[in-house]
Amino acid sequence: MSQTSQSIDMADAVLGVRQSISGRAWIARSASKRMGAMIAERHSLPLVVGEMLAGRGVDPDEVESFLNPSLRDSLPDPSTIMDMDKAVARLARAIQAGERIAVFGDYDVDGATSSALLHRYLATIGVPLRIYIPDRMSEGYGPNAPAMETLRREGIDLVITVDCGTLSYEPLAHAKRLGLEVIVVDHHKAEPTLPEAVAVVNPNRLDDDSGLGQLAAVGVTFMLVVALNRALRAGGYFASGGREPDLMALLDIVALGTVCDVVPLTGVNRALVAQGLKVMAQRRTAGLAALADVGRVSEAPGTYHAGFILGPRVNAGGRVGQSSLGARLLTTDDPVEARRIAEELDRYNEERRAIEAEVLEAAIDQVEGLLGAGGTPDGLVFAAGEGWHAGVIGIVASRLKDRYGVPALVFAVEAGEAKGSGRSIPGVDLGAAVIEAAQAGIILKGGGHAMAAGLSVAPQRLDELQGFLTGLLRPHVTAAEAAKALKIDGVVALSGATPELIERIEAVGPFGTGNPAPRFAIGPVALVKADRVGETHVRAIFKGRDGGSIKAMAFRVADEPMGQLILTGVGRQFHIAGKLKIDTWSGTAKAEIMLDDVAIAEASGGAH
Repeated sequence: MSQTSQSIDMADAVLGVRQSISGRAWIARSASKRMGAMIAERHSLPLVVGEMLAGRGVDPDEVESFLNPSLRDSLPDPSTIMDMDKAVARLARAIQAGERIAVFGDYDVDGATSSALLHRYLATIGVPLRIYIPDRMSEGYGPNAPAMETLRREGIDLVITVDCGTLSYEPLAHAKRLGLEVIVVDHHKAEPTLPEAVAVVNPNRLDDDSGLGQLAAVGVTFMLVVALNRALRAGGYFASGGREPDLMALLDIVALGTVCDVVPLTGVNRALVAQGLKVMAQRRTAGLAALADVGRVSEAPGTYHAGFILGPRVNAGGRVGQSSLGARLLTTDDPVEARRIAEELDRYNEERRAIEAEVLEAAIDQVEGLLGAGGTPDGLVFAAGEGWHAGVIGIVASRLKDRYGVPALVFAVEAGEAKGSGRSIPGVDLGAAVIEAAQAGIILKGGGHAMAAGLSVAPQRLDELQGFLTGLLRPHVTAAEAAKALKIDGVVALSGATPELIERIEAVGPFGTGNPAPRFAIGPVALVKADRVGETHVRAIFKGRDGGSIKAMAFRVADEPMGQLILTGVGRQFHIAGKLKIDTWSGTAKAEIMLDDVAIAEASGGAH
């Protein structure tokens, strides 16, 4: 979509909104209402659901499989991934020979779930697995030589790196010199040269044509487990009475890692998450059940719960506490220990929030000190500070990205090194840009994928790096800006926004990157009440001309233009846009809307 808010005709703008409070036009996600109507009629769906499916490019003949994704239909042959068969052969040989195996995982949710997935599978067949999660502050990301030496001294014969290792040339060369064999299982962008390893299983290798580059590391790890299970079965490993693991029972962990790594929820990812959330609802994994309890999740978990309640707590150990806690939580079968670890992670998460707020405030002050009041970033937000906690810079980068609408990089400077984390916007490949900076010799190390990246740079080269990345990203950000219009899945009458409709809408999930949570427009509606909730959230009640009303929530906007407009707009007529959900707080199911944008109804075609 190349239309801007200035070039959209009133007839094209949903509810006539060409410029909202955020400066965006509202446009229909589906270009064909006729296709939406055809889907709805053929499959006995509400019209708005048919339009949602059309907007996601679902063919009428594919609707049933889209609404009911299954691994039977979606799971590809793992052997299509480069080096998969080599990795499986080496791992199977290690299992049969009784060699000592370790997994070296990243400290984020994707790494923790990948590590736990291997551990749970191997534990089921009676094979012990040593889990090594590096300390974020003292060791940093990825394999390192001292860790390889530690594992070798412990008698480890084979190491599997998960969610890391693709760019770890020196540490893996050192492991080889130690006589330690390594299998890399990863999904981050690769360079033409691969590290010295038995196998590099990464669908984002430049020579991999499997078409599975959208998998999170935990998805690649699940493919490894599927292939390994197949090989062990073919080799007669389970013939002597050994219990073959139930791979479906592992999908709750796969779903958590997939959602939290913000990979596209399309294709096989969609099936992994859809089935995994069903397993998660059964509370089979003690750690996830305990985490849901401390997070007060009382309903069937969805992608929201995985991404915003469970995931941040698993991450908290790696950010501000003990890096290994997340993997330990996901591997224990003891409910008492699971509850203890979950409560510890919950405390770390609260600590993380406080640290994050402090660093975010400092970063915003720094950015706005350079831009001036109301200034616009030149394609990239860049912030760095001495003493900033390295464990929260990724979250702060995400907040800055949301605030300014451009990619953001945040650096914690300490002991002669600036450790950075970045987050991007759709259409701008940050991981590729960071790899270009590494190839240009500007940074010490770095990598990532389209939406997120990590890197290290000498502090004196931060300005040079900012200029280099800004030049690379500016044209892509400009193109993304041209497509900034808010995409609306459908217009819903206030009286039609019912729990029953929302349940039908939810069937199009799971929602996430690649299959975004549907956004609906309602209006005109009168704002009858608005107040601030907590420090930065806004709660409101809107009333329609038919007498119906709906509660609305807008998060982290109280001091932003949208929040201020709502807080001072009681009595005015609005068009509102956001995501519908079912509110059961009062014991009665009601529709509620999570606001993404608003426009004053009488002024939606022009200024606010």
